[in-house]
Amino acid sequence: MSAVVALLTLLLLAAVVAVISHPLRLARREAPETALRAELEAARESKYREIRDAELDYRTGKMSEADYHAIDSGLRAEAIEILRRLDALEPEGGADGEAAVADVGLMDESPAPARAGSGAAE
Repeated sequence: MSAVVALLTLLLLAAVVAVISHPLRLARREAPETALRAELEAARESKYREIRDAELDYRTGKMSEADYHAIDSGLRAEAIEILRRLDALEPEGGADGEAAVADVGLMDESPAPARAGSGAAE
């Protein structure tokens, strides 16, 4: 009798594991492209944030103009590469790659650094 109980317990346990792990197994079957796209989109947003942070540092005088231009050009090159990789994942007729790359150019104008004593509180 205890062998039957043990067998039924094992079968029940196997059924529970199968039901619980089903969504996880389905996620693994998704196209690897979906995970790559999510990773690239997160990298794109992170790179945009880095570009904005560098711009803010320059505008507040925390960074010299030469440093800003060196860092900014590097960050923009990395962002363009991420956008090109994202564009390569797009199906035919998807997003326009040139428009995506142009997103990086939205902040092309060099920001003017803050000048000491030029605040609104004067």
